[in-house]
Amino acid sequence: MSITDPIADMLTVIRNAQSTKKEKVDFPASKIKEEILKIVKESGYIADYRRIEDGLQGVLRVYLRYSKKKTGIITGLKKISKSGRRVYVAKEKIPYVFGGTGVAVLSTSQGILSDTQARRLKTGGEVLCYIW
Repeated sequence: MSITDPIADMLTVIRNAQSTKKEKVDFPASKIKEEILKIVKESGYIADYRRIEDGLQGVLRVYLRYSKKKTGIITGLKKISKSGRRVYVAKEKIPYVFGGTGVAVLSTSQGILSDTQARRLKTGGEVLCYIW
């Protein structure tokens, strides 16, 4: 199976795992996925993640978070830039996801950043995804 958009695939795996109330989920590792997961963890949407070396590409294992009522902390994940349409924003136009309660993940010249980090560093870039 050929994956044309690995970030969208990662978001779909997380969305599906959370809807079935799984404790953890695995998918192929990459540096950009790891950076996105770092932002998601810092924002409090996942409990943790680990990179597991398997002698090949490696595997990222994500431990999902749930509330006391066993509902998922992540209510939505949306891929913004797609392979057919890239979305770029200037530093003044960085979006607020649900009025600032969500997180926009951007790919900038400074690396992969959350929307708040990009505003602080005054840099724009490609909007990868929204998480709320």
